[in-house]
Amino acid sequence: MTRQELGDASTSIVAEGADIVMERVFDAPRELVWAAMTSPEHIPNWWGPHGNHADVQEMDVRPGGKWRIGPPQGTEGVAFGGEFLQVVRPERFVRTSSPDMPGMDGGGPPAVETVTLEDLGGKTKMVYQGRFPSEDVLEFALAQGMTKGVLEQFDRLAALLAEIG
Repeated sequence: MTRQELGDASTSIVAEGADIVMERVFDAPRELVWAAMTSPEHIPNWWGPHGNHADVQEMDVRPGGKWRIGPPQGTEGVAFGGEFLQVVRPERFVRTSSPDMPGMDGGGPPAVETVTLEDLGGKTKMVYQGRFPSEDVLEFALAQGMTKGVLEQFDRLAALLAEIG
């Protein structure tokens, strides 16, 4: 895959090869951004695009801990989950991530996501680095609307941070 710049005025998104990097500055302290991104209480309020409803089925934020977020029980949608590999509160976590899609037998190896939160003195720069199992898997995710979903998800996160901040 050639380099693609896919972001908007508030979020930088660059995809190249099997890697995607997303950056956004949130108008909230790092500790609050960390809490919103890792707390089962807050995640349903921003996970996914506008209109999405999510259920945190598991969120054990520690090395070896599992996570799983999916649609509310009895509704259709794709769940995502994996395992935390590294956790340095409140500045970084590394986890595996893969969709649980009907008809997919395990789906192959997971993506590895590194989320870094940089303290900017009352604001927080979030850098998401995703390494997908292959270029084809990332291209598939992008073709399914990943970019639109991420942009809306980060807008929802920004709104939540303003509300709880």
